[in-house]
Amino acid sequence: MFRRAFWFTAGAAAGVWATTKVNRQLKKLTPESLAAQAADKAVEAGHRLKDFALDVKAGMTQREEQLNDALGLRRSDEDAARLDNVTALPGPRRTRALALDPHDQTTHPTKFSYNRNEDH
Repeated sequence: MFRRAFWFTAGAAAGVWATTKVNRQLKKLTPESLAAQAADKAVEAGHRLKDFALDVKAGMTQREEQLNDALGLRRSDEDAARLDNVTALPGPRRTRALALDPHDQTTHPTKFSYNRNEDH
């Protein structure tokens, strides 16, 4: 009698355990859960990419300093102070092509084409 009760209880416990495991897996496969997992992976990948870019930038700066030292291209303190005192940079220059009106036949004797694949 006790053997049967033991195996019945063991079977019921195994059934509850298996049902719980299956339900957890099914909840992980719902569209909302998959979207949340994808968003988490994307954020994690973004952080890793940002860290990689910062490491590359730091390495570039370090290598540039090494090359400047090797080539003797270090600025003196006077040059650095003079460059720090520059208050304004000149404004951007506008090229002639941007300033021209594409519909003005005096500046464009031929028809102006906007097809970006045409020049290839």
